[in-house]
Amino acid sequence: MPEGDSVWRAAARLHTALAGRELTRWDLRVPRLATTDLTGRTTLEVVPRGKHLLARFEGGLTLHTHLRMDGAWRVFAAGRPWHGGPAHEIRAVLGTADHTAVGYRLPVVELLRTADEGRAVGHLGPDLLGPDWDAARAAANLLAVPERPLGEALLDQRNLAGVGNVYKAELCFLAQVTPWTPVGSLPDPGTTAVRLAEAARRLLSANTGEHGGRNTTGSRRPGQELFVYGRTHRPCLRCGTPVREALQDGRPAYWCPRCQSGPAPQSPPGN
Repeated sequence: MPEGDSVWRAAARLHTALAGRELTRWDLRVPRLATTDLTGRTTLEVVPRGKHLLARFEGGLTLHTHLRMDGAWRVFAAGRPWHGGPAHEIRAVLGTADHTAVGYRLPVVELLRTADEGRAVGHLGPDLLGPDWDAARAAANLLAVPERPLGEALLDQRNLAGVGNVYKAELCFLAQVTPWTPVGSLPDPGTTAVRLAEAARRLLSANTGEHGGRNTTGSRRPGQELFVYGRTHRPCLRCGTPVREALQDGRPAYWCPRCQSGPAPQSPPGN
């Protein structure tokens, strides 16, 4: 599931393959952009912004893409076979003399002026992995609606950019509260919100390496990489109580009923 760390890695791979090189192939397979052509132009840089990717080209143009749930960018050496899904799932192809970048299942593909990037990403809060990171501002954003459940506030990219469902679950566990706990009910809300924001940055930063795995526990044992996410019915790594699961705003939420205090719904049968 793409979150801020995996988007950061994708941007790094694309930047390495494309930046400073002339485009020899430009193929956007979305109807409104099918006739555009930037071949011959140089890619200036590829940067992440939260869960968004911005590829900037000479001439003041930016290709904005978003991976959402299952989109992916793959980079291949020129002439090598592509893999990442069937051909009908390809939405973008960017090529140089040495590499080809292929975007699969991209739900957002738009070409805009670089000066207008704010239209696509200007609503985002401080980027957990970006130069604009500001823990105090992120904490203030989280606390702006005190009655809002913490899990929903963490996922709102307007508060802080980069947290997805995995990190939401793990951050709530580290804070020892359920995802349904109102942010205004956190113990010492101001201090806790800042610590949560700082913890989010540390976790994402620690998982930007090319190993591709995601680890929040520090354990290298298989199956113990995450505290609660995806561990329904399995023992909590701290207390041994079975982890529970229920939907929150349409997405699965995970928590330990012993380690995490606060409100929680009744789990459906079997969960």
